[in-house]
Amino acid sequence: MSEIQRCQLLVLDEWGYIPVDKVRSQLLFRVIADSYESRSLVITTNLEFSKWGAIFTDDQMAAAMIDRLVHHGHLLVFEGEIYRIKHALMKER
Repeated sequence: MSEIQRCQLLVLDEWGYIPVDKVRSQLLFRVIADSYESRSLVITTNLEFSKWGAIFTDDQMAAAMIDRLVHHGHLLVFEGEIYRIKHALMKER
């Protein structure tokens, strides 16, 4: 049994800062699917769901990931200025 299979809580922090290739997207989806109704997941991201296709290289993979996560899930949205983005050295132009 792997470490992931034994844990009761899995924290996936800051989704969206690094794109994930197709193989890793599939592996990550497998972790999410295997966690369904068996462990708690906490995922943090500054990206809205409509932009997740860019993270997972594929809109269908993003939709499947979102579907698996939001069913029986709770979405917390924090609004307002993000200090780290406001003061980032490499800002979007």
